[in-house]
Amino acid sequence: MRAAALVVGVLAWACAVAQDYPVKPIRLIVGFPPGGNVDVVGRIVAQKMSEGLAQQLLPENRTGAGSIIANEFVAKSAPDGYTLLVVSGAFVTQAATMKKLPYESLSDFSFVSTIVTYPLVFSVRTDSRFRSLDEFIGFVKANPGKINYPSPGMGTLYHLAGQMFVSMAGIDMQHVPFRGGSEPLTEVLSGRMELLIDALTNSYPQIQAGKFRPLAVSSAARSPSLPGVPTVADSVPGYEASSFLGLAGPAGLPSAVVERLNREVRRVLALPDIGQRFAEWGGTPSASTPEEMQRHVSAEIEKWKKVVAARKLELQ
Repeated sequence: MRAAALVVGVLAWACAVAQDYPVKPIRLIVGFPPGGNVDVVGRIVAQKMSEGLAQQLLPENRTGAGSIIANEFVAKSAPDGYTLLVVSGAFVTQAATMKKLPYESLSDFSFVSTIVTYPLVFSVRTDSRFRSLDEFIGFVKANPGKINYPSPGMGTLYHLAGQMFVSMAGIDMQHVPFRGGSEPLTEVLSGRMELLIDALTNSYPQIQAGKFRPLAVSSAARSPSLPGVPTVADSVPGYEASSFLGLAGPAGLPSAVVERLNREVRRVLALPDIGQRFAEWGGTPSASTPEEMQRHVSAEIEKWKKVVAARKLELQ
């Protein structure tokens, strides 16, 4: 009887919370510094969602450990809908590469919706000898081990995307990790390395400025932002890699709260000005159901786990 009463009490509390939600400002935790793509998208969406929710959605940067600190903070917060997380592509690669995290990547979160998706882009300097990805692959096959590619660190999406490319293309290309930041882009701009595998959101301004020549995008289909650029899969059949941002909260969010937030995300992403702002840096608004987002996160984790195992990568 006591257990049944407890269940009834919890359900009554959840219904009461959801019925009035939100009644106070909501914290939106961002695991990366101000000014970066994750932060910028979070602030754009937060501003628009605040208008529809009639409560402020307040971005709060909790940086460190590649967003793990922010993820843990949200995972251990009260499941009342007043602490939310901007989920990034790092969320899935960390789950795929790290033996131990201070949270369970699937069971400790309530997923609300994806927000934006964007491909990676394989780029070279505009004055590079390579004018196509096929030319690049042909050169590396003829000169194994002589081409390096940089990334912002071991186990990052860019590292793993490069390893999957090496494996599927049947080439020998060396990975050079840096400690985050803009060093990989700087290495290629300076001419010290020839190929950059980076998020289109990061490389797009350099491409528009004429400093980079995009060889291919990593998505299954061509990017609306670079319609004339082929996909990696055109040269390496079956290749696909992309990143995303999404919205989540701690596990146990009342379903009505999740549904309310999901509706608001969908409303915001349907606004023409949001689509235009995302397109300006290579992103595509990509609302989903909570279930679709959870399936996507789970599938991405498994995908990158297979790359780690196949390449016998020694990570944390």
